[in-house]
Formats: sequence, structure tokens, C-alpha cells
Amino acid sequence: MSYGVQQERDWNALGDEEFRAIVRADFETHYPKAQRFPPRRLRWSENKDWYLRMASKGWIAYNWPLEFGGMGLAPAKLLIFLEEQERCGIVRFQDHGIIMVGPILIRFGTEAQRRKYLPPILTCEHLWCQGYSEPDAGSDLASLRTQARLEGGEFVINGSKIWTTLAIDANHIFLLARTDPAAKKQEGISFLLVDMASPGITVRPIRDMAGHEELCEVFFDDVRTPADNLVGELNRGWTIAKSLLGIERIHVGSPKLPEYGLSVLASLARARGLMDDPVFRDKFFQLKLDVAHLGDIYSEFTAIVERGEALGPDVSLLKIWATETFQRIADLYIEAAGACGGLSGDVAVGDELINVLAPYYKARTPTIYGGSNEIQRNILAKQVLDLPS
Repeated sequence: MSYGVQQERDWNALGDEEFRAIVRADFETHYPKAQRFPPRRLRWSENKDWYLRMASKGWIAYNWPLEFGGMGLAPAKLLIFLEEQERCGIVRFQDHGIIMVGPILIRFGTEAQRRKYLPPILTCEHLWCQGYSEPDAGSDLASLRTQARLEGGEFVINGSKIWTTLAIDANHIFLLARTDPAAKKQEGISFLLVDMASPGITVRPIRDMAGHEELCEVFFDDVRTPADNLVGELNRGWTIAKSLLGIERIHVGSPKLPEYGLSVLASLARARGLMDDPVFRDKFFQLKLDVAHLGDIYSEFTAIVERGEALGPDVSLLKIWATETFQRIADLYIEAAGACGGLSGDVAVGDELINVLAPYYKARTPTIYGGSNEIQRNILAKQVLDLPS
């Protein structure tokens, strides 16, 4: 079976800088300037034109192998592609199918599952969301209570998920459910695929402190999904769950967002004449050094990926460093705005029109999702430093 759009050339045959120049030129030429670095996560109705273009070009699944319709990028080229997306301020869409479900099906799925689900991911016909966290099982994900019982040829699901990103736009969900209530904590959990149009599913948006409705609650009341939608082995979904969380950590640990934060902070500081203030300048350059050091350690981890090696538990350091540095940048941004620091929406500061609170809002959630930073510190303490419990 043929998946996706044939690539126009062998990207891995190009030198890294030549490949970077091609990707950068395409993004700079075609990506809408009005959508760069937005203050919130955009809805599918707002950014679908760009991603449908990427799908038709064959660039939607940059992280998939050629044989499954992806770009087939080697690790170094993949990192360049991601870096250029971040540098250009390209917003994420409902990409859980691309960065999560697709790779999981390629690795753990059956041939029938790949044939059914990969093509509509590549065309953006299927938009996926992630059903992991629950009201009493966030960072302690293994405590989840959503249950799925096998009844004939179907799983019957009951329970709820929370903080489900853009579930209001998704038409499919992948989720973890307990399929053996008597098993130990990390055991007895299975990985299931579910059509969001199935009877018994209710989605309720959650309004955040910025007034946005990016996150949702999803409720399951006797929801049925075919037994063929079990990915991997029954009661062995925890292995798949961990592999997905590892993918998130190096992505969240990129220095590009803190670098962008520094650039907007510098613009605000110039508009208010703060670069001549020695106290502000000291704080600013401390942060600049932190971001530079983040870039150095990020390069060490990406080199591991480029060599095709597995990332160790020490990658948790990257997420902590990147997310907490960005929070400190956002905090200084509000301080630098002075009397405008508490105003919402666009505010005129000198010759600049800025959204003072946007970086602050954007910086709050990364320390929580993908495994909270407290959990990351526990991982470092136990698995890297071998400290006693």
C-alpha cells in the first residue's frame, strides 16, 4: 500500500545547511506573518489552510519514515526542520496524529491499523487528541481510573479525561484505560483508539485564566470501540505511554521558545529605555546566559538523537531548564512593562504594540504537561543521582 505524497527529492542526500536553507525559505515565504508566535493555541479553523498545504506538499509527517508517507528525515534533518518551525513562530495544530499516534502505530500497531488510520492522518482528515490525564491522575498517571471491559468484540469504556488539548476540534482520541482492575498500578492498562463520534462521549471546554478554551474534559459513558482498536498487547499499554512521554520531553526542552521570549523582552526593554538600567540589565543578561547554556545542553541531547541512540532519564533536566527559564523571562517581561504589566490584550508601549500577559500565560502550562517538573526532579533524583527515596 502507498501512503502519502511522494517526496520531491532525497532530503538526506543534501547537506544540513542546504536543507535548512530550503526549509527556511519555504516557511518564510508561505507561512502567514499574522499567525507567527500567537498569544494562544490556534483552532483548526484558523490554521488549517497552512497544514493542508503542508499535507499536499508531503511535509506534514516530517517525523515518519518514507514508506509510511513521511519525509524520511534522518535525525539531524528532523531537528533542523523542527528548529526552523520554531524560529519562524509556526503554531502547532491538532498534531497528535502526526507526533504521537502515527509513530505509535508504525512501531506497535498491526498492518490493518496502519492501513486504516495512517492515510487520514496524512491528509488531516483525522484530527486526534490525547486521553491521558484524569481528575485524580495527572502527574501520577498510573493511578488512572477510566475502565474498559472487553464485551464480545468491543471494549466498553467508562470514565473521564481532563486537560485534553483541543478535544473540541478532534474527531478521534487515543486513551489509556484500565483493563485489569486487579493488576498492579502500572499493569493492567491498555492503549485504545476511539472515534469521537461514538455514542456516550461528551466534551466540555475548560476556560483558562486568559479566557481561552484550549483544554477540555472528555466523559465516557458506556462508549464502545472495536477490539481491533487495541494497540499493542492487552494490559501492556504503559510501555506505549512511556514512549510517548519521552518524545515530548526533548521537544519541550528546545531553547527556541526561551530565545523568542528574550527577543520580545529586549524589544520591550528598548521601548521603555530599560537597557540603560543596570538592575534590569543584570537580570536580562543572567537570563541570556541561562538560555545560552540551555542551548549547549540541548545540543548534547540532540547529538544523542542524531546518533540514533536512546535518550536516558537525564533528558528530564532539559524540560525543567527550558520551561522554568521561560517562566522567569515571562515574569521579567511583566516587571519591565511597569504600569502596563497587568493589562490584557494589546497595549501601546512607546512605539511597540505588545500583549504583556501573553508570554506569562504561555509560560505557565509547560512546567505541568508532559510530566510535571516535580515529577522530572524525582526522575533525576532516583534514576540519575541514585538518591534514596
